[in-house]
Formats: sequence, C-alpha cells, structure tokens
Amino acid sequence: MSQLKGVGVALVTPFNEDLSVDFDSLTRLIDYNIDNGTNFLVVLGTTAEAATLSKEEKEKVVAHITKINNNRLPLVLGIGGNNTAEVVKKIEETDLSDFDAVLSVSPYYNKPNQEGLYQHYKALAETGEKIIIYNVPGRTGQNVEASTTLRLANEFPNLFMVKEAASNILQYFDILRQKPEHFSLMSGDDEYTLPVTLAGGDGVISVIAQAYPKEFSTMVKLGINREVDEAYKIHNSLVEITRLIFAEGNPCGIKTILAEKGLIKNYLRLPLVPASEGLQTKIKQEMEKIEAISLA
Repeated sequence: MSQLKGVGVALVTPFNEDLSVDFDSLTRLIDYNIDNGTNFLVVLGTTAEAATLSKEEKEKVVAHITKINNNRLPLVLGIGGNNTAEVVKKIEETDLSDFDAVLSVSPYYNKPNQEGLYQHYKALAETGEKIIIYNVPGRTGQNVEASTTLRLANEFPNLFMVKEAASNILQYFDILRQKPEHFSLMSGDDEYTLPVTLAGGDGVISVIAQAYPKEFSTMVKLGINREVDEAYKIHNSLVEITRLIFAEGNPCGIKTILAEKGLIKNYLRLPLVPASEGLQTKIKQEMEKIEAISLA
C-alpha cells in the first residue's frame, strides 16, 4: 500500500446555486490537484458533506471522480457510520475495484468504549477489504486510544493505516513508536502534518492541501527527505490559513478558498452554511500574503 503515501486530499463536493452537485467544478478540482502534486484522492469523506448527499448522488459523485481521475491517482472511498452491521453490509455490497482502500470513521454519537471500538473495526476487517481507521474525536465524541489502534494493527493486516486526528499529538507519537512495520500513520490534522511526518508518519489526508497541493506536497516530500528547514518554511507560511479554514467548521473555510481561486462556487448544504463575511475577509487577506510569498 505504499502508493498511499504523501498527500491525500479529502475532496469537497462542489454545489451549484440550486444546491445540485456541480460536476464541472468537481472536474476542475480533480485536475487541479492531479496537476499540482497530490498523491491520492479521498472520496466521500466528511469534507465532501457526504452526510447531506443522497444515495443516488453519492453513486454519481463516485462514478464521476473515477471517470475523471482515469487511474491517474490512487483513490480511497469513505464508508463509515455508527451501526457496525450496516457499515459492514455497505463495504461488502460496494464495488471497490477502483479503490485502493476504504476510509472508515470510528462510530460517532453512540460513544462505545475501547472494546466496542475494537470489535467494530474487527468486524470491518473481517470483510477482507483494506481499511483505514479514522480517529477524529472532535467529531465522534470518543477517542480511539493508541493501545486500541495498536491492538488492531497487530491483529489484522488489512487494517493497514490510521488517519489520526486526535488533538493530543503525543498519541500520534505513541502509535509511531510502537506500531508494526506494515502499519502506516497519516496525519488527520493539517497543522500536525510536518512534525508527524518527521516523526515517521507517511504524510497527511488533508483539507487545506486541495487548495495548495503544490506547496503541501512539496512540504511533505521535504519532510520525508529530512530537509527540515525548507519544509518548515512552507509549514509556517500555511499555518494561519490552515487555522482559519477550520474556525467555523469544515468545509466552509476551504470552500471559501477554492471559490476565490475560481475552482468551485461557494455553496454548502444545510445544516452547514458559508463562512461569515468576517472570516471570508480574513481568509482572503491571508491568501494574498501566501501569494506574495510565492511570488517573492
């Protein structure tokens, strides 16, 4: 699974003014990322507002991305939920021939204990498909502790990666320090990407990188090659805008940037709304600073 290394981008779903899926903008976004160094694409993740897409829309989005990608980059498909049996059924019934792995968020709202989280991913592993564990306590309300991730990694080879987005970076380091050789950790927090990569991680599944794919992929390559000073120059130039895009929730911030770049239109589906005018102003000002650095 070494092709899932570097920068993976969690694609947004662009919408038209009538909130139908904007497939033309989706095409532009895919080509923009492929042309600028993104290493793989993540389809129907949280950033895609997948919770607001109908079954038919999801099928059309998957078909469109697969067609436009045309095997140029590896693809990862988001399939998750808080009903283990339903997630297993969905994985088993989905044609995954175009995908390198399934990204599956830990169960949310139910708040299972660590044994429940272990049993959930054990059930997913028993489908035989390649599964990426996705730990994002800020959204799910429950942390998959390092000990649980390591237990799963040691027992199920097809649970081959974790997208780790715990707020405590020490958890990332604990996994990296104790994981089996075959197991990979990708940062699920954009701002932690470089330090986690330098500590032995394999990169990031990112939101901000779809707006700045060239910069982010260069930073990760420099980090993997241990060219630390040059990597941190890029990291430092993107810290403020990375914080800004999450200030009012995801993906309203990244959609502001992508719309400003002319890649998509700035529409979201309820219950999400576009970034406030104040935040949009701050984002645009920070974009100008980044552009000035790039042109210097």
